[in-house]
This record gives sequence, C-alpha cells and structure tokens, in this order.
Amino acid sequence: MARVSQEHLDARRRQILDGAAHCFARNGFHATSMQDVLREVDLSAGAVYRYFSGKEELIGAIVTEVLDEIRDAFEAAALRQPPESPDILVEQVMRRVLATGVGVRAGGPVGVARLLIQVWTETLRNEELAAVLRGGYAKVSGAWTKVVEAYQEAGLMRADIPAGDVARTMIATCQGFAAQQALFGEVPIDVLQNGVRALMSMGAPSAVGSEIS
Repeated sequence: MARVSQEHLDARRRQILDGAAHCFARNGFHATSMQDVLREVDLSAGAVYRYFSGKEELIGAIVTEVLDEIRDAFEAAALRQPPESPDILVEQVMRRVLATGVGVRAGGPVGVARLLIQVWTETLRNEELAAVLRGGYAKVSGAWTKVVEAYQEAGLMRADIPAGDVARTMIATCQGFAAQQALFGEVPIDVLQNGVRALMSMGAPSAVGSEIS
C-alpha cells in the first residue's frame, strides 16, 4: 500500500477547513451539519473524520487559524522600529486577514465578519471554544501591547497610560468594525483607517486651528 505523503495530508486537511469555513460563513454554525461539510468538500465521512472528530473541532481549528493570522500580523509590525502609526497598522492587519487564509475561504469581509460574530456567540455556551478564544485573544493582545510599547519608547505615544489598556481599546475598535460589517454589510477598510486617523489628529494644530483663529 502506497504511503500517503505529508503534503497530501496537509492539502486534504486544508480542503476540509476551506469547505467548512465557507459553509459556516454562509449558513451559520448551528444550521450547518457535517453532511453539509461533506457535500461541500466532496469527500466521504471517513475521509473527513480522519482529520476532525466533528463540527466542534472544525470550528476550533478555524478560530485558532484566524487568531494566529491576526497575531502574526501584529508581531511582524512590532519588529519595525518604530511601528507604523495605528491608522496604517489597523488597515494593514485587516487587509492581511481578509486577503489570506480564512478571509478568502469565508467569502470576503462580510463572510469573515459573520464568522466572527458566530464564534463570539458560540463561546457563550461552549467552554472549550471559549478557552481557545481566550488563549488566542491573549496572544493577539500581547502582540498589540508590544506595538504600543514600541510607540511609547519612541516617544510617539504617552507613556503614562498602560500599554495593555491601549491594546484592548484598539482590539475593541477592530471587533466593532467587524460587527458592523456583519450587521450592516461591507464597508471599505479605508473607513476604519480614516476614523482612527481623525481620532489621532485631536489636539494637533490642524485640528484646533479654527478655534485659535
């Protein structure tokens, strides 16, 4: 019997995750059955269950992948000294997440946003998934905190405010933008970037010049 290569195994696992992400983004977690996933990927039950024990494990794998993608983007940004400004950084990270990995498989910005909303809802009843999300959040928060600390060390941001507080606020901004995408439809990432840029301008001469004059 021919030995199956690791490359083939990885490709098959990728095929299953791709199909599951598409199904979940389109129909939701609860309305999607394993039979739906099987039809989507055109594989037998045995082939799929060789890689994943069921829907819960598929969901966990997709969530982990999304969070790892976000964490990697911020960790890469933290290596730049100093990092890009928050408005540019948020735009770059959002585009990276949407253009690669789960972003493509879920069907674009709205698909990813719908997937995220479902994940957050699912964690309220699924402790295992909640643990995955907490672990992923800690990694993303840690990467964001490093970026904020780099801003502070470079004198670009007030150093008397805890870096973790800023990181949590920026994560909340991205989460809120994703929620709006899911609820109200696709919005260009430029809108988020412009909003962050405007908030950053408060107190700058161009922002208060009219009052001085």
